Amino acid sequence: MAILKLTDICKDYQQGREPVRVLKNINLTVERGEYLAIMGPSGSGKTTLMNLIGCLDVPTSGTYELDGKNLKDLSDDALAEIRNKHIGFVFQSFHLMPKLDARDNVALPLLYGDVPLKERRERAEEALKAVGLEDRMDFLPNQLSGGQCQRIAIARAMVGKPDILLADEPTGALDTKSGNQIMEIFRKLSDEGMTIIMITHEPAIAACADKIYHILDGELRTEDTGKEAAHEED
Repeated sequence: MAILKLTDICKDYQQGREPVRVLKNINLTVERGEYLAIMGPSGSGKTTLMNLIGCLDVPTSGTYELDGKNLKDLSDDALAEIRNKHIGFVFQSFHLMPKLDARDNVALPLLYGDVPLKERRERAEEALKAVGLEDRMDFLPNQLSGGQCQRIAIARAMVGKPDILLADEPTGALDTKSGNQIMEIFRKLSDEGMTIIMITHEPAIAACADKIYHILDGELRTEDTGKEAAHEED
């Protein structure tokens, strides 16, 4: 069953007196549990597409359905609720709160969801264990490496048990070893059934996904890595 479906999505931005079309009739269907990468050069429209998928922006035209629900004409508050409940975000910059330890950073989204304190802490600890940081729960971000901070960011993204994990250049600020560790976590999450959409400009990172899409001049096309067929055979 499709968790996400974009149909003829276009996005225009005003530049002077003339609108500029950044996304051109994007069609994308993502099945629940898929792991895909979207690649594209600077200015290709990949960040705009990520913002639309993450409900941080809205299309000029076309239809966006999330888990069968049409998101057209929803209010800002309704979109914010969808982001909080259904989409986990991982960015190149970790966006951790410097005065909160790892546990409280991970628990933060649950605070906005009115989850009781005891449950917030338990779920944050569970998420940190899942990314191998059970021994760093009381550490502040400045006491941790970049790779550890990104793992905390992944734990924060998954703590609310979202339908989709949306990652924007998740290894861009990391060394090769740390980047590989992040990809191992993504693979584990994918194997457990989480839907992952990753934005990257690195071919080696994109190759970790089961399917690769390329976006150029606002147009999207697909490239099968061959892993999907291998998973089906398994």
